[in-house]
Amino acid sequence: MKSTTRATLAAVLTGVAASVGAAATPAAAAPVVPVPVPLGGAERALGMELPRVAGELPVPVPGSPNGPRYVTGRLMPERTLPQLPVNAGLLGADVQAPLPQALGQEFEYLVVDAPASDLRTLTPGLSVDTPLTAPNPDHLGLPDPKLPQAAVLTPLLQTAPGLNLGLGD
Repeated sequence: MKSTTRATLAAVLTGVAASVGAAATPAAAAPVVPVPVPLGGAERALGMELPRVAGELPVPVPGSPNGPRYVTGRLMPERTLPQLPVNAGLLGADVQAPLPQALGQEFEYLVVDAPASDLRTLTPGLSVDTPLTAPNPDHLGLPDPKLPQAAVLTPLLQTAPGLNLGLGD
């Protein structure tokens, strides 16, 4: 292959990689994806004002697992099946509903805003140990029997949801 052909191919591949990377960056940078609910056609068909509804979908981001931890005196690591952290969020909603003039002229809309809140989770894990100890030099290097051990590492769920409710014009 000629050097000019290689240079042209390298330039094309570099351009394609740059455009793919630029297209993927905004989606990966956003923790939530806005989801508008189009009700304009229904408003025109019914001849009345309908609520404005929009939502937010969180983008889950898996983390690196907490790997096995080796402990002296055990034949197997402490976390046999490691826990996997996943960071995401709860669904968000933004609703603005029209109110009849029952509360006076200054209150025209009921506004409910529930922003997408952060959610931190850890999947369940497993920790087991064999029914044998490490080799014992007092018994010619043979392991001693012991009771097997098994433990389930509990999952974790942490979040702080919020909600704003108000009247406005």
